[in-house]
Amino acid sequence: IPIESQIEKFQDEYYDAIAKCHADGESTIFIEFILSQIDKSLDDISIQVSESDAYISEAIKKLLEVMEYDIPYTSKILMEKLGLKSKEGFRRNYLRPAIDMNLICMTIPDKPNSRNQRYVKV
Repeated sequence: IPIESQIEKFQDEYYDAIAKCHADGESTIFIEFILSQIDKSLDDISIQVSESDAYISEAIKKLLEVMEYDIPYTSKILMEKLGLKSKEGFRRNYLRPAIDMNLICMTIPDKPNSRNQRYVKV
């Protein structure tokens, strides 16, 4: 979480919270300030994720839905899960775009055509 940038935006409030904590002898005000900045940062991140999700095609969304994290899949298994028959269509519309967007990765990136190649959801 880029909390530093939030603090820079609200630097005066940051120093006011520290001063009030020093005067009161407790850190409640500072903790509340930091938590509110974290909350604002998370709201910003949530908006960014929603906007970037709009650029993901339906094909890639379907591919990601059939994959679990940290489980390597062959292209054949993925095609079966998606109900696809065309290897070329699968590579062009699903696999390659997902790899290019860093949503999935190859287990053997230096040998993309290896028969032992597997794909993992990132």
